[in-house]
Amino acid sequence: MEFKIGELAKRSDCLVETIRFYEKKGLLPQTIRSQGNFRLYGEIHLERLQFIRHCRALDMSLDEIRNLLQFRDAPEDNCSTVNALLDKHIDHVALRIKELQVLETQLNALRQLCHSTQAIKDCGILQNLAQAENSPVKKLGSHGSGCH
Repeated sequence: MEFKIGELAKRSDCLVETIRFYEKKGLLPQTIRSQGNFRLYGEIHLERLQFIRHCRALDMSLDEIRNLLQFRDAPEDNCSTVNALLDKHIDHVALRIKELQVLETQLNALRQLCHSTQAIKDCGILQNLAQAENSPVKKLGSHGSGCH
């Protein structure tokens, strides 16, 4: 069965833009074209997209997903590399949890600087945020130090 991108989006509960993004990243296999030059997708695209979405729901990076897809495409190989990849991801998640716990502590300390409604110029939170060297908020690891 073949269908256009809108149908694939509907079947996979995924945005068309997301499907195109995964195509550009090389995570979905090439499509065939209709006589009207529309991309046509099949069940393999749907299954792969569902696999990718499940991995993303587990907070896996695109590189991790790419590796898992390569492993999946070689079903006779040994799965020790899959286990190692997942172990590394588990370690990454554990580190992020620790970083988030530190962040929660820092935010609670910051929140304690202003207990009442007052003029903005007297807000301890804003004053503290303006003085990074005196702040209870310290630089975190790779997830806490970037710009949003």
